[in-house]
Amino acid sequence: MKMMDIYNKLLKTLGEQKWWPAKTPFEVVVGAILTQRTKWENVAKAIHELEKNDLLDPDALSSVDKSRLESLIKGTGFYRQKAERLQTVSKYFAKNGISSLTKKPAGVLRNELLSLKGIGKETADSILLYALDKPKFVIDAYTVRICKCLGISGGYDRLQEKFESALPKDVTLFKEFHALLVEYGKRYCNKNRCDKCILLPAKD
Repeated sequence: MKMMDIYNKLLKTLGEQKWWPAKTPFEVVVGAILTQRTKWENVAKAIHELEKNDLLDPDALSSVDKSRLESLIKGTGFYRQKAERLQTVSKYFAKNGISSLTKKPAGVLRNELLSLKGIGKETADSILLYALDKPKFVIDAYTVRICKCLGISGGYDRLQEKFESALPKDVTLFKEFHALLVEYGKRYCNKNRCDKCILLPAKD
């Protein structure tokens, strides 16, 4: 099955997802860090707490007392690591500025993000795609699982290359496709509804 066929089937079944739910690009950055190894519900609560305390800003978040930050994001798990990562990435965005960063090539930005402690490929690409509007396809656990079922093999880089080479370089398409894969994974893969899968060939 071609990538666009997968996209169209998911879109027809699930409808538009319109990810990432955030008011500002920097809120996306914060969410990308906090969502590591936790449910989005926990992330949403933590972001609400940060917003209430006027901390959804690179300058404010990079300079806030670390113990205070830890208490505000505790519900997301691994809060000490995440507090450190949030402050590291906040310093990067405070120094460079969102508007300046968006003018840089995606490859340069990706290398800079990956050089920050605690920022891996999935987190970096989520920031690139959803916060900085760069056409980098995000490969997460749901995408890997769905691809495996469809006989599409490979590690992170290989799968990313397969998506990016098969699709138009369109940021909106990349966002929607990734969001659809995540939502489909939640509804079907997480609940072992393999017999209801719309992507697998029908059995006789």
